[in-house]
Amino acid sequence: MSVLESPTSSLENQPTWQQSIAQPAKEFPLTPLPVLSGKLPSGLRGSLYRNGPGRLERGGQQVGHWFDGDGAILGVHFTGTDASGVYRYVKTDIYNAEEQTERFIGYNYGTYPPGNYWQRMTAPLKNAANTSVMAATNRLLTLWEAGSPYALDLQTLETQGLDNLGSGNASFCCSAHPKRDPITGDIFNFGVAVSSPRPKLMLYRISPQGQIKQQKQHELGCFTIIHDFLMAGPYLVVIVPPLRAHLPSLLLRLKTFSHCLQWKPELGTQILVFDRDTFELVSRNTVEPWFNWHVGNGCVDSDGQIVVDMPRLDNWDSNQRLAEVVTGDLKTEAFAYLHRLRIDPATARVTHTEQLSDFPCEFLTVNPTDVGQPWRYTYLNVNTKSPDAGRDKDWFNAIGRMDYQTGELTVSNLDDGYYPVEAIYAGDAENDRQGWILTVVYNGSEHRSEVWVFDSDRIDDDPVCRLGLPEVIPLSFHGTWRPAV
Repeated sequence: MSVLESPTSSLENQPTWQQSIAQPAKEFPLTPLPVLSGKLPSGLRGSLYRNGPGRLERGGQQVGHWFDGDGAILGVHFTGTDASGVYRYVKTDIYNAEEQTERFIGYNYGTYPPGNYWQRMTAPLKNAANTSVMAATNRLLTLWEAGSPYALDLQTLETQGLDNLGSGNASFCCSAHPKRDPITGDIFNFGVAVSSPRPKLMLYRISPQGQIKQQKQHELGCFTIIHDFLMAGPYLVVIVPPLRAHLPSLLLRLKTFSHCLQWKPELGTQILVFDRDTFELVSRNTVEPWFNWHVGNGCVDSDGQIVVDMPRLDNWDSNQRLAEVVTGDLKTEAFAYLHRLRIDPATARVTHTEQLSDFPCEFLTVNPTDVGQPWRYTYLNVNTKSPDAGRDKDWFNAIGRMDYQTGELTVSNLDDGYYPVEAIYAGDAENDRQGWILTVVYNGSEHRSEVWVFDSDRIDDDPVCRLGLPEVIPLSFHGTWRPAV
């Protein structure tokens, strides 16, 4: 089944974290945000942007996968003395049409619209614009890897239309995880083009103004899913999991793309290492099977090895668990754990693998000045509950900071019923040694959302400031920080 009937149970019968996504989110215009506790740092100046599914149902029916909800953007603008927030859906063409008809008309990763087989075959692909954002000089770009970005106004988040970054390609697509070079400001990204029988891996270099400067394609050789990639010094690294789409079911639309993907561990995981300047393939190798949605950061160490951290999974079960997020009934146990790997760039061989924590984790981020460079701290979402305390049914309940110098994982102290999303690092405008960790927290005890600001070196202390948001913001995927200019 690709479209689920909406549950009739009340919010009180659902897990606390799921109450944040149980109802379609409500937009709000640019609004001053009240300080609930603490004080805003004077050096916190810029904008936090977050993207995620704001609506998971329409016309009494739910999407078939969490990945398919309508994208909605939260913008929080900090001046050093106060903050204002705005929340808007991305007004894609299909979103506007579905608003008028009050029914699903497009198909997506795990969802087909209701109707007969002919309606399924003729349904358009829906760009959900719901995964991440990239801040260019003069616009905010939503990222959804099976379609082109949508451009938004940086202040009001009003939708301006599709934007192919000057590529000249109407079917242009790029991943939700761009990597910005902290030295040059250039942005690197990739995309998977599946419009032909031979899928292509596309590599891009993008200017800070959001225009394609360089691109190159490589034969990928299979229909699969690749969500993230790695920049490490002079290299770009793409990890191809042992997932293969069953093409007859996909092409005949007998199953959604999500249901067509098959886990084939016998194929092994492929590692592709590219030269970052030329986009030429340096090495390619097949190693033991694993799956990872995300990577954290990468660099080249003193021995010339590529170092990478990632939340690593043993199989593909997490896809089913993420589909279950829609209803809140988590039946599938699939947890990623923080690993650090070393890869020989000349051969793409994994020379060392180490698990660093027993807490399930996801959504790794670093200080933007550390991207692709040697780094000490990774910030991540963790689930600190023990198996006996219901870890399998709960969502990430804390922010963690892994210190690779000491090997210590520090976690925030949040009360039960509070759920933070991905931690975003914001540098201080007055002190380059000071940083702030920004997250949006769902306060389940009061059914409201808040913006929390932590001292990046003291995330186990109380937040230095808590801001109230006028509406509940559903648990979201990814975001970015844009310093004030």
